[in-house]
Amino acid sequence: MPENTRGVNWVSVMMGNSRLENSVPVAYPWGKGTSTAAKGPPMSSDNDTSPVNPLPPVVVALVLFIMGIEITFSLGARGIVGGPQAVGWRLAAMQSYAFSPDILTWMWETGRWPVEHVIRLVSYPFVSVSFTQSLFVCVFVLAMGKMVAESFGSLAMLVVFLVSGIGGALGYALLTGSPVALIGGFPPVYGLIGAFTWLLWRKLSLVGQHQARAFSLIAFLMGAQLLFGLLFGGGLDWVADLAGFATGFALSFLLSPGGWARMRGRIRHD
Repeated sequence: MPENTRGVNWVSVMMGNSRLENSVPVAYPWGKGTSTAAKGPPMSSDNDTSPVNPLPPVVVALVLFIMGIEITFSLGARGIVGGPQAVGWRLAAMQSYAFSPDILTWMWETGRWPVEHVIRLVSYPFVSVSFTQSLFVCVFVLAMGKMVAESFGSLAMLVVFLVSGIGGALGYALLTGSPVALIGGFPPVYGLIGAFTWLLWRKLSLVGQHQARAFSLIAFLMGAQLLFGLLFGGGLDWVADLAGFATGFALSFLLSPGGWARMRGRIRHD
């Protein structure tokens, strides 16, 4: 489907699913960050409660980086910065940084791995085809990245984003065989959705509820992609999105608090 339509109706559903966290009484195995120390004298809630829930700095930095690139392209296309040559900045960036399955095949067959081509695995999410695509990528990063960073930690959230982008690109190349280049930040965004789904899946298991409910968001998003593809036509980039989701979900077993220790314990037990 057209890139500027991807995600148009997703935000409200995403936020609706996120309310599941508040509707389920959850026992957090790693805690919610509350102190176990003895409580002091009562304090005014006016002084303790902030009207704004602050975003983790890594999420803010990631969004600023993506939007900074997009704003530069947009201003250049309008001739506001960069002079006449700036009109082609976006196209030049897409040619240099988009992920190309054909280039990956060439590197594999020749055994040559030039840095300028290997970097495409991590650079393509930061170059979008339009301002609208960048905007929706940033909206999802703000929402999902915040929840993942607060639960897993800032570094783990960044790892999920970057590695899911790589997983999405590799899945796209291996499963589709398409010569069409992959561009835009939706595959790593789906990785964050995968990590968020893992959080819901884990919480539902702790309270004995149906864990399949955790996958309602990804089911809706994939259904929306199918619908848009049928109505407007579309490519195979949904494969990259789904591969990114699977990568983010799988990484959560290791990157969640205590995840590595749990994994080692299971390996030793087996």
